[in-house]
Amino acid sequence: MTRRTFRAMGTDIELLVDADAATDELDAAEAEFERLEAILSRFRPESELSRLNRDGAIEASADLARVVELAVAARERTAGRFDPTVHDALVAAGYDRSFEEVEDDDAPAPPAAPAGGGVLVDGHRIELAPGVRLDLGGIGKGYAAERAAELLALAGDCLVSAGGDVAVRGGSWPVGVETADGTLTLELTRGGLATSGRDRRRWRRGGREIHHLIDPRTGEPAETDLLRVTVVCSDAVEAEVVAKELFFAGSSAAAGSDVPGVLVTRDGRTLLTGALA
Repeated sequence: MTRRTFRAMGTDIELLVDADAATDELDAAEAEFERLEAILSRFRPESELSRLNRDGAIEASADLARVVELAVAARERTAGRFDPTVHDALVAAGYDRSFEEVEDDDAPAPPAAPAGGGVLVDGHRIELAPGVRLDLGGIGKGYAAERAAELLALAGDCLVSAGGDVAVRGGSWPVGVETADGTLTLELTRGGLATSGRDRRRWRRGGREIHHLIDPRTGEPAETDLLRVTVVCSDAVEAEVVAKELFFAGSSAAAGSDVPGVLVTRDGRTLLTGALA
């Protein structure tokens, strides 16, 4: 087993491959994260996404067009619970730079910024409605994890973990999921896993605690009885979408999901869904 760790997309990346020597594939997977971050990051002024957010319309690369297309399709499929147009709401909440640089601020937050604006993808052409800007942080990490796994799989069975977004190709991988009662180990043999929660990326703004999961319906950090949601889906991109959808839905609605998942409530309960129930 060969392992490599590094930082990319504002999180810790871990690559595991069942091979004695996989330097070329590990290099390619690491380079893929850097390449996609340079395209998808809203924190890099020179990125393609930043140019789209500034100009409102561009002829995009295949990767940016694909991720935006996936994000818009997810918005429609989840009736707006997942929405990439929360960019301005995140900025208003104080998440206007890489999380390592976000600081507590006593100044009150500005009014919530609405989400739900128009996004058109036509081939490689992307057009945003006036005032609309995109955040692709979560879905971009899932997409990068899947792309890196494709490259790493050339050397053998592999797992890619990008700060809670996991993609696997072949093999059987024990993945620990933190619950209210300890760690639950899931065996991941295919697909992807993602976790969304309000317990990691938090800061204070205007005397109140803020977290990064913005409810598109309100433009505010989500008020839900869930602390954290972990789901297993067909790939890491779908898992990212479903984890957020269930988190925003709350425990009563999410507990009826047929997706394999682990829900942790704010009052310390652990609920299992789908095939895990």
